[in-house]
Amino acid sequence: MKIYTKKGDRGETSLIGGKRVPKNHIRVEAYGTVDELVSSLGIVKTLEPDVYYRDFILSVQNKLLDAGSILAAEGTVAKKLPEVTQSDVNILENEIDRINDALPALDCFIIPGVNQLEASIHLSRCICRRSERNIVSLTENNIQIPEILLEYFNRLSDFLFVYARKKGREQNSQDILWNKNE
Repeated sequence: MKIYTKKGDRGETSLIGGKRVPKNHIRVEAYGTVDELVSSLGIVKTLEPDVYYRDFILSVQNKLLDAGSILAAEGTVAKKLPEVTQSDVNILENEIDRINDALPALDCFIIPGVNQLEASIHLSRCICRRSERNIVSLTENNIQIPEILLEYFNRLSDFLFVYARKKGREQNSQDILWNKNE
């Protein structure tokens, strides 16, 4: 299979279903940001020493590619698209609860930068929040998106927040708290 098709040279691309749109189309921005999140989580995975979390992140990356497929589809699609389900959200919620139960309470913003892994997770969290905002933009533009996607991205960003805190603390580091007086 050739990598280049020569069909995008004029600034257009095809959605799943065949519709051609500009490369800056709101859908392309949405699934492109999800692709960016998958890649940033790849960095997290390479920095993660714990095989449990490497596997967990890989499962999230796979689910994000499912979500990206859904976001890239419009109109009649010849094949069945993958799904994001309530079960996928529940997996994130269970992991959030498990991690958060072991963390001290937090009553202010934190600043990333305890270590490279923690900072990389926070960067992925920010990209995830942008993905969530892009999905909101799709719905505000009357583009039909399964509601579960918004819920999934919201929980994923919550997971990434507590996961980053956990990874910062594993190296005997404290959260870097926002000092609003500086």
